[in-house]
Parts: sequence; structure tokens; C-alpha cells
Amino acid sequence: MRSRFAPDRQLTARMLLTMFLLGLLYVAFIAVLIALLKSVVVVVAIAGALLGAQYWFSDRIALYAMHGHLVTAEEEPQLHGVVDRLCAAADMPKPRVAVSHMDLPNAFATGRNANHAVVCVTTGLQRRLETDELEGALAHELSHVAHRDVAVITIASFLGVIAGLIVRFAFYSQLFGGRDQRDQNTAVLLMAVMAVSALVYAISFLLIRALSRYRELAADRAGAMLTGKPSALASALTKVSGDIARIPTEDLRTAQAFNAFFFTPALGPGTAVANLFSTHPRLERRLEALAEISAQLGKAA
Repeated sequence: MRSRFAPDRQLTARMLLTMFLLGLLYVAFIAVLIALLKSVVVVVAIAGALLGAQYWFSDRIALYAMHGHLVTAEEEPQLHGVVDRLCAAADMPKPRVAVSHMDLPNAFATGRNANHAVVCVTTGLQRRLETDELEGALAHELSHVAHRDVAVITIASFLGVIAGLIVRFAFYSQLFGGRDQRDQNTAVLLMAVMAVSALVYAISFLLIRALSRYRELAADRAGAMLTGKPSALASALTKVSGDIARIPTEDLRTAQAFNAFFFTPALGPGTAVANLFSTHPRLERRLEALAEISAQLGKAA
């Protein structure tokens, strides 16, 4: 899909590098598993089926989990009006629009491509943001759609899914495999499979988190450039991040599984180690980047 969202060469390069490193990791992982397990094909087939379901039905899964439902222009004229203006400015197909009746102030985009995309906004976000702030948040989400971020992250997570399933498969095959199989060699094999799978999962987890943090900065930049109002996006981020701390724990637990898709994470500020595992950059980092964009736009004017 071509749109007026400026192509982000750094984002593209980082996506390609991450996919390349994950590919190398995948090849090495499969080679080790073939040497250790005879039924690895079954595990990979199961993982492939799960990936396919996640890829094809990501929009339905996310909407169901977040209690979202599609809305028409008659039901939500202001929301549709903002999306219409942004899509016209970006020269991109209009995604379906959904609303989630949650007080959690957030928004997310999902769907395997632009023609099957959904942008969902919570009622908590609508209530807290002014129109220009909501426009900035939605421009951020539309950038994810334009750059196919959802599809890339889903495919990149395939290796982690396989690694997690391998650990479970090895554990349960040992647990229910029969007494005659519980010898020393089987125990050593089980430990080797679990160790390799855990290592692969850890590496792929960190690579994907690093890519996710950069794609959030890229979406901030693309959204701010589209609207020409980086200060409005910065204001929205500040409001949302401050209010999330006051959201009931139950709502936060429901939302945290979808952090990678959100406008801002359903988490408070953490330690340096926690930030390494985060799907989003620190709020301060995002505000600094938006201030730089504002200065650039001021000079250009």
C-alpha cells in the first residue's frame, strides 16, 4: 500500500535486520531440534497453525479481548470524521473503526494489512482528549497500519511461539511418555531441548521488543508529520500516561497482553531493566523526539 506517510528507511532497515537475525536464529534452532527430537515437525506444524490464526484473525482476537465493537459514522460521527480526515491526508484506505467501552485511555490498530485493518479507541481516551490530541493519537495508529507493523511483529514472533511450544512439548512428552522412557538419556535430552528453547525464546523476545520500541518512535514521528502538530501528540501522551496509573488493576491486566498494539503501554514507568523488556520507549524519550520534530517544523516554516 502506498500512502503519504513518509517512508521510514531506518524503520525498514531495523525491521529487515531483526527479521534477518531471527531467521538465522530460526535456522540454528531447527537444526538443533532435528538433531534432538524426531517429532519436531509436529511442533512446528502446530506453531505454524497458531501463527496463521494469529495473522488472519488478529483484528477479531484483539477486539474480542478488549471488548471492542465496530461503529458506524452515525454512531460515532466525531471519531469517523477524524479518521476520514487523516486517511484523506495520508491517501490511504480507511480502516474499520471500533470503540471499546473501557475507562483505560488508549487506542490500538490491528489487522494483517491496510484492507483488513481496524482502529479501536476506548471511551476513556475519547473522554480525556481534545480533538487535536485525538487526531494525533489516531495518526500514530494509522502509521502502524501504513507501515504494516502488525503483520511484521506477528511474523517476527513466530520463533518465540515455536520455542515456547517446544518447551511444553518436551515437558509433557517426558511426563506422560511412560516409565520405560524415563531413563538418564531421556532426562538429558529433555534438559537440552528446554535449554535451547529457553535461550532462543529469550533472544527472540529481546529482538522483538527492541524493534517494537523503535516502531513506536517511528509511528510518533509519522503521525506528528502528518498532522503537523507534534505538540498535540505530546499532550495526548502525557495525559494518557498520567491517567493510566489510576485505572483499576483488573482493566490493566486485561490490556497488558496487547501492549505491543497500544498507543501507549498499560504500564507505569519502570526500572532500566523493565524498560529493556518494554514494547514502548520511555515517555521522556518520546516527548524529546516530538520536541525535536516541533523544532524542525518551526525552522521549515
